[in-house]
Amino acid sequence: MGVKGLHWFVTNACPGVCVVVNLKEMAENHHSIHPGSPPVIVVDAMSCLRHWYTPQSWVCGGQWREYISSLDKFINTFTAAGIRLVFYFDGLVEQKKRDEWVKRRLRNNREIAKIFQFIKSNKQQPGRQMFFIPSALATFTRFALKSLGQEVICSLQEADYEVAAYGLRNNCLGILGEDTDYLIYDTSPYFSINKLCLDSLETVMISRQNLCSRLGLHITDLPLFACLLGTDVIPDNAMEGFRNRCVASFCSQSRSYDKRTNTVLAVANYISTIQRTYNSVMVLEEMLPLGSDKAILAKGIESYILPGQQSPWLPCDFSYSPEASANQDIPLFLDQEIFQIAKEQHVQNESYMVYNVLSSGEVDCSNTLEDECDTELPGQACIYYCARQHIYSVLLESGKDSHGAYPVVKEWFVCAGNSLQQPDLVQPKQLPGGTPSLRILWLSKGPEAEKRRCCTFLACFQLQDVTEELQALEASAAAVCSLLMYLALQVDSLSVEDLNAFVAQAVCLEGKSAAQLADLQLAHIDSRAVQLGSLFVRGLATLIMGNGACGFPFRMDNLMPWHVFDGKLFQEKYHLAHRGQPLHELLEGNESWLSKFQNLMSLICKVCSEKGRKIQSRRRENSFVPASRGINYFSERRERRGASRFQISDRIPSQPYHHPNQGCPWRGPPTPPYSYEFRIPGPGYRSRRFNVRKMDKRLQFASRWPR
Repeated sequence: MGVKGLHWFVTNACPGVCVVVNLKEMAENHHSIHPGSPPVIVVDAMSCLRHWYTPQSWVCGGQWREYISSLDKFINTFTAAGIRLVFYFDGLVEQKKRDEWVKRRLRNNREIAKIFQFIKSNKQQPGRQMFFIPSALATFTRFALKSLGQEVICSLQEADYEVAAYGLRNNCLGILGEDTDYLIYDTSPYFSINKLCLDSLETVMISRQNLCSRLGLHITDLPLFACLLGTDVIPDNAMEGFRNRCVASFCSQSRSYDKRTNTVLAVANYISTIQRTYNSVMVLEEMLPLGSDKAILAKGIESYILPGQQSPWLPCDFSYSPEASANQDIPLFLDQEIFQIAKEQHVQNESYMVYNVLSSGEVDCSNTLEDECDTELPGQACIYYCARQHIYSVLLESGKDSHGAYPVVKEWFVCAGNSLQQPDLVQPKQLPGGTPSLRILWLSKGPEAEKRRCCTFLACFQLQDVTEELQALEASAAAVCSLLMYLALQVDSLSVEDLNAFVAQAVCLEGKSAAQLADLQLAHIDSRAVQLGSLFVRGLATLIMGNGACGFPFRMDNLMPWHVFDGKLFQEKYHLAHRGQPLHELLEGNESWLSKFQNLMSLICKVCSEKGRKIQSRRRENSFVPASRGINYFSERRERRGASRFQISDRIPSQPYHHPNQGCPWRGPPTPPYSYEFRIPGPGYRSRRFNVRKMDKRLQFASRWPR
């Protein structure tokens, strides 16, 4: 996550450290020197997410097909230049960095609150200055890159250490990212992703050699330099007194700069005047506040020392090793074969969260675009809590004690009201009818084994009794239905209109390219639809977690959002559904989509009805733009598509209706009271607006000329 103040210093007060380079030319030089070794750039993927997400719309839940297209262009540009990319993702948050992780998550919560405040006030997406990456972007980027044929590695410890070690071990052309920790490691050159011009492959190389020359330091001094300035490992107040004394002494002896520059130069000046021995570090440790871990500086220095390297600032017998401590395989049960499979799947990014549960019993989830002021919609951490309990029971079935109790799982899930001062302790919950062991789920073969995996997966979402119906669907459609059934059973405020919007966008998405989705324009943005989009995408992440835990009854690719969700398209369908627009409008006049939509909605509502959940209609027209403006907009769309100008029979109902054959509310004629509002163009004269009300079996018509 970086060294405090160093990025500002090298970009604003240290000329010569930031050098413009052309990666294509560097690759050609590398190839001429090493003809049998193609140039490789190792990518810190987590710090590249903001750069990669180029779709204009970001607040609606993710423009996933546009994003895939953007990633593909990024990869192809480097491939054309003869450069191979290796992508690294954080596989966990180490305990020593948990405090900093919490601070960032709480700060993100405040930013998200401002985003929702803007949306409610303006009915529009905020500008890029308020940009926040779509929920679960990091999770699905891993699978996206793999689907594009890239090598993706999920770390077993903090990713920056593994990235630096990989670059050194493989003589890489460089490291691409945005983290000043890569200036501190003695490894491959560090390139800035934020300064990258993809068309020319020019970027800025931040030179650690030039930095050392400017500061009067050796390369081996940089780890101590970083620790004294402050890192994610060293608490903010640990060396504050030392830095203040350094600055006071430095400013009294030399030219005074601004405070940030003075701090960096003063710390570097101090290091250059002392002996490069562990005794000097021991003197610094005496300056730590009372009660501090006296070995914290040594641990911080050690965290930057890569395999095969040594530091003059550490004793030869110093016992802390970041690589060794991160690779201690202590699973929560003793089936080593299963644990090793989980570890390999984790590193190769084939599963999600499974290894973390098995290895440490601790998982975390970053911020979600959720409106903490919306009391009708629970947060995603709450909604998917029951599913996670079941998934944990699948993973930890073999870890139960003699009394049948599961190990507790520690969750760090960001949600409204959670101060993250300590983890939530989650008790796994056994599946209905019992839970098979991982050995049975993961290693068994044959049709019966496949059926068991599928039943176990669906049982995690309380849907084991509809296995046959879901298996009869296409895999992506089955995923959508499973998720929406679970959501409808968990969220009381989910309405018929919400489900119509979710299913319609999933059905219509199959016929749209990334370019078509990019051209889609929205008149306004609804804050509730924003949160629903995030909930859906987080639900897909929960599905892939359950899929990995249950031995992959589904292909992971079938659970990816670019097959079943687009944020802008969902916003459009949400607006249409809550305005009571006709089904042919919602399904864009496509008869095959209409048929598929009806089948899926019928199944969803049938299952919910059988489980005692009657899905109500609740239109939310008041949250949109004025009615007349919206009606004109949709009338124009109907006319362009050649749709009927006045059609009531297939209008989405404002009240739920029980299908005579299935007893489930989803579609049918409106029940009283019900109203419509239309503009009917008349030849040669202005449009007329009709209000149609059906009350007590009587129709009352009123008309007026619009002003």
